[in-house]
Amino acid sequence: MTWFNNAVAFVIIYMVVLFCVLPIGVKPAAEAEEEMLPGQATSAPTNPRMGFKFLLTFAISLVLFGIYYVIGYYDLLDLNDVFGRG
Repeated sequence: MTWFNNAVAFVIIYMVVLFCVLPIGVKPAAEAEEEMLPGQATSAPTNPRMGFKFLLTFAISLVLFGIYYVIGYYDLLDLNDVFGRG
């Protein structure tokens, strides 16, 4: 595994985790009973807390990437074993 392969794997893991974390704790303006601006969508979040979500995503991605790296470094999972070939 080269550094480029690891970087690509981390980015993919990060993006998947980010899209899983984004809906956590989101309340639309209509549900939070806050005053809406003219032209504002009713589904627009009131307080998305993006900084917290980016940090949470980074922490989860580090753990998942660590698992990926250990499996790859120590060759713990062989695809032939997984698919029953060979």
